[in-house]
Amino acid sequence: MRRLLVLLCAAVLALMCAPAAVAVNAPWFARAVGSATQVISVVGVGGSKAKMDVWQRGSAGWQPIGIGIPANIGANGMAAKTHDGNMATPMGIFTLDFAFGTAPNPGGGLQYIQVGPDHWWDGDMKSPTYNTMQVCKKAQCPFDTDPASGTENLQIPQYKHAVVMGVNKARVPGNGGAFFVHTTDGGPTAGCVAIEDATLVQIMRWLRPGALIAVAK
Repeated sequence: MRRLLVLLCAAVLALMCAPAAVAVNAPWFARAVGSATQVISVVGVGGSKAKMDVWQRGSAGWQPIGIGIPANIGANGMAAKTHDGNMATPMGIFTLDFAFGTAPNPGGGLQYIQVGPDHWWDGDMKSPTYNTMQVCKKAQCPFDTDPASGTENLQIPQYKHAVVMGVNKARVPGNGGAFFVHTTDGGPTAGCVAIEDATLVQIMRWLRPGALIAVAK
């Protein structure tokens, strides 16, 4: 934990870190995350901006690993329920299922997939693989690859590194998909959470299976 504290403190300007032995008040999400020991908290601060705090639970209770990390969220802020095209970040508690990126695996406890031009996130609401990652040549994909369909090609700068949020895991058509924590381009997102790449890499190296993300206004 000490190494992670140093790494995150170095990566984030004005980051505040708490000593591991000092007890702190339970974070706002504490009663909603079950036995999880790693939680990324994202709280809206107005418009398309949010504050990210990174928490770990140990023998002394919940401890902040990194606090006040600036984040960009959906262009339309946050929403209790999201739908395809509404440009809002979903509120709730979600799993962090696996990681991917155009860059090589930076390390960490989550499965990582290095993506290229044949990697897609299927946003075609008529497709049986809606809201999943797929690999295929564009001309051979069995789903609509037109961006107007909601499908994304994953070889873009914003996906230098990304962690998949478990939103709409039932894959109900129209209830939204392709929600990630990813590298920021400095502007609002279509519903994802975006932070500086160097900080994201440090968080990814810390993440382990069972980690959650908690999103609220």
